[in-house]
Amino acid sequence: MLKVAILDDYQNISQNFVDLKKLSGKYEIKVFNEPFENEEDVIKQLKDFEALLIMRERTKITENLINGLKNLKFIITSGMRNNSIDFVAAKKKNIIVSGTDINSNPACELTWALILGLARNIKSEIDNMFQGYWQTTVGVELKGKILGLIGLGKIGSQVSKIAKVFGMQVMAWSENLDLNKCKELEVLPVSKEDLIQNSDFISIHVQGGERYKDCIKLKEFDLMKKTAYLINTSRGPIVNEDDLIIALSTNEIAGAGLDVYEKEPLPASHKLRFLPNALLLPHIGYVTAENYSTFYTQMIENLEACVSGKPIRVIDKS
Repeated sequence: MLKVAILDDYQNISQNFVDLKKLSGKYEIKVFNEPFENEEDVIKQLKDFEALLIMRERTKITENLINGLKNLKFIITSGMRNNSIDFVAAKKKNIIVSGTDINSNPACELTWALILGLARNIKSEIDNMFQGYWQTTVGVELKGKILGLIGLGKIGSQVSKIAKVFGMQVMAWSENLDLNKCKELEVLPVSKEDLIQNSDFISIHVQGGERYKDCIKLKEFDLMKKTAYLINTSRGPIVNEDDLIIALSTNEIAGAGLDVYEKEPLPASHKLRFLPNALLLPHIGYVTAENYSTFYTQMIENLEACVSGKPIRVIDKS
């Protein structure tokens, strides 16, 4: 029987979306609910498995890991893009990598939850209501404010449309900004510096990787308005975390709404957890019933296709 590992199912809910018992006659499946301690631990626990079903960008599938897993034949990830997989190493070992569909609208929706949460001090007011207080903060309106988007791709475009409904002005920057899309969406294309200096809210919607690593650091925080808010639902390393902590601690900016971090899960003792002007979520931008249903259903479809010798949704990075 093919040995299959479902990795990083933190909430232990994969079985809610696929009937693993029905597959027990064909596959020997083990679900891993906790993050691994380190790469050595990953290799030790997964050395016998032939297929990995992974939630993208949780456990890193490195060259060293791939070389250490001698029986590995298939890697199946949620989504069709996963920067945590070494595709070159996988190809060298003739390991098939496939992915699934993913809805982009949940990330857009969560972005607005964070923006509204910051603008109206939702966390503070909720906490204070439970303690018996009434009306302890003064919020700001979105109408007339400037939203700066770092990235105007699929998610950034959705965010821009909603901003227009709120009556906000929208500007955008990225290294490969599509000017035709800016014109279509009535978004003002600007330089990175202009966006940082003039925006009331800055929301990040570019891909991770080396290109945008540390895109926002002390230099950028120094340029931002003291009343400005930063929102990151993209990838943690895009914002320098140490510099963000300094900016929030010294009130260099008004606040930040974060769903992604340099290290995930975010350690319990991490300084961000103790800052009153940080609105933190545990990387739930894509965590919806609709997405998880698609992920796990298509992962099993991909697995069946791979086993039959006719793989589908193959991700070819060559």
